[in-house]
Amino acid sequence: MSAATPGPASAVESIVTKAPKAFLLEPESGTVLYSKAPDEPFTPGSLVKVMTAATIFKLLKEGEAQPDQLCNVSEHAWRTGGAPSRKSTMFAAIKSDIAIEDLLKGLLVHNANDAAIVLAECIDGSEEAFAQRMTDLAASLGMTASTFSNATGYDEAPNSTTVRDQARLAEYIVEQHPDLYDLFSIPEFTWNKIYQRNKNPLLGEIRNLDGLGGGNHPEDGFSGLASVDRNGRRIIAAVAGLNSDKHRLQSLNEVIGGAWEFYAIKTIYPAGEKIADGRVFGGVAGTVPLVAKTDVNVLLARGGSLDYRLRVVYDGPLQAPVNKGTPAGELRVIGKEGVVYRAPLVTGADVPEGTLMNRAMDGLQELLFGWIG
Repeated sequence: MSAATPGPASAVESIVTKAPKAFLLEPESGTVLYSKAPDEPFTPGSLVKVMTAATIFKLLKEGEAQPDQLCNVSEHAWRTGGAPSRKSTMFAAIKSDIAIEDLLKGLLVHNANDAAIVLAECIDGSEEAFAQRMTDLAASLGMTASTFSNATGYDEAPNSTTVRDQARLAEYIVEQHPDLYDLFSIPEFTWNKIYQRNKNPLLGEIRNLDGLGGGNHPEDGFSGLASVDRNGRRIIAAVAGLNSDKHRLQSLNEVIGGAWEFYAIKTIYPAGEKIADGRVFGGVAGTVPLVAKTDVNVLLARGGSLDYRLRVVYDGPLQAPVNKGTPAGELRVIGKEGVVYRAPLVTGADVPEGTLMNRAMDGLQELLFGWIG
């Protein structure tokens, strides 16, 4: 069941960027601050390696892989991604064994293609099988428009994603793997006696940025995925379709800067405040208040408000007896691009089971009229 609640009227869009595709997310509240062609696909190039890392992070967290697990450098990995390839590499020696934790550093600090291939072969026997694992993980995260064919981002096989999906990926890494997220901002890494500084083109160029990466494709242009933490507030931004690394950086600065320039956190409902009434079947009362479990904090425009609607969605009617604090649905903040924020709702009071007459009358109402809510 759902019920609309009044929301503020429209406001002029504040953030302006020349990026053909852009997405800005405040992950703590789940608020989408800006989107432009969010579901238009693009080829991410080496930005694929962020998905490669996320897939390994998940395996490590679930105990299916270990940081000190050794992976062998095959001739294919060496030739395709190592020194002979003349592409980004950690210079892994052919037939050597390297621990997953070191391969991850090579992947994220050196942008190493040999590290990506070795990890894929180590986990699933081939890049193709590992790429399917990547695609499956993406689907489970709600990255419904993303598919992967390799772990490197090489153009020989198609990879596709969107800026919305990239923001979801960054949110997953930041929230679910905070211990491993620090790998994205390691300043340098030495392997095989070769010192290399972090090749993320965004590090050091955007204030307080600590991840994630950039990509480039001959036809789809430059893309970037950035996570920034300023004064305790984290913002995730994704852009794509830029014609140079300079324009990518400019667009990310425009989008990220707008989060602090144009938006502020506002509490639209404090914890415990009644937001709507939920219908109750068979209770001493026919309704129960639905309240916010925690403060409903949404980033809203400083000079006005986002153009949004509020909708309460719950499974109802609730069957008596109902205990106070029972999860009962969610509040959805709906903007131009769909749901931009979700907040859990709980019941705000106890509703004991009613008499036989109460239950009979409720049953009659359901039979004759259905439940209106």
